[in-house]
Amino acid sequence: MDILFDLLRFAGSTLIIVLGIIAVMIVLFILIARANIRPELEITAINKSWKEAKNFLQAQILGKAELKRFLKSEKKEEKKSSKENEKHPQGRLFVIEFEGDIKASQVESLRREITAVLLVAEKGDEVLLKVESPGGVVHGYGLAASQIDRLKQKGLKVTISVDKVAASGGYMMACLGHEIIAAPFAILGSIGVLAQIPNIHKLLKKNDVDFLEVTAGEYKRTVSLLGEITDKGINKLNEQINETHDLFKSFVSEHRPQLDISAVATGEYWYGKQALEKKLIDRIQTSDDYILHAIDEKKVFRIRYKKKKSIQEKLAESANLVVRMTSRQLVKFWQEISFAKG
Repeated sequence: MDILFDLLRFAGSTLIIVLGIIAVMIVLFILIARANIRPELEITAINKSWKEAKNFLQAQILGKAELKRFLKSEKKEEKKSSKENEKHPQGRLFVIEFEGDIKASQVESLRREITAVLLVAEKGDEVLLKVESPGGVVHGYGLAASQIDRLKQKGLKVTISVDKVAASGGYMMACLGHEIIAAPFAILGSIGVLAQIPNIHKLLKKNDVDFLEVTAGEYKRTVSLLGEITDKGINKLNEQINETHDLFKSFVSEHRPQLDISAVATGEYWYGKQALEKKLIDRIQTSDDYILHAIDEKKVFRIRYKKKKSIQEKLAESANLVVRMTSRQLVKFWQEISFAKG
């Protein structure tokens, strides 16, 4: 009887939770249907969030008397800063993050974030772009680099920070910065071009499989996955790769004239301190330290483009939530039963 009672109690509790979640989901879907929800920018005031974190930590480690003195001092400093800012307005630092993949998939978000900055940017404002990318397709990273150039054309100071890696296309982006900073063991460089094309033509031929490829234009296809590899095709592919490399070197030289391009455009990469010696970067510093120093002098904002989720994605998330909560209740119930039996 006890077990039956527990089962009924559990079933009732679970039903209430599920019905509550369903009710929330229904309200959410009604709001979504009524509102014209668009992708939006997430703007975070770094000064405020870091100050809140600082005050929270102080509240945990200081005694009551010390905390009271600290808060009083902070309030006094705020008033002083406010008056100073009225006389000499603070500049602004906009922080943007780019985490690249082989397709440069984040370039669309970067375009929107940079456009947002350009809409409000004023003289004296600055942009810190945190680049993390091992590189990828030429056209994708070429477009990403062009977005950074838009900031420079507006007259804004652009600082590029590399905490982990900015190689190949990632360095193509980085070299546009007025200043490049990097962590001691960040990876930079890899100024080179790579093409990898597997070919199974001999396998097809061995198994008597015909492959027909019709092209118009002598070099429409040089080396492909299924076609026969020819000397003519290889020579043309090498020519295209070298031309792309020359364009890459010319681009980097234009924006980092202090570089010995012949010494660094070998496809090799270097760690932070080595990169500093080769003038691939200007200073060893993490993005965290850069922002920490900036908040004393500037208003710092993080700009991030948020892609809206489809109704299907929201439904899936809500369904997963229901499953997880129900599962937890079920596990908890059977644990209670086990202890009761024990």
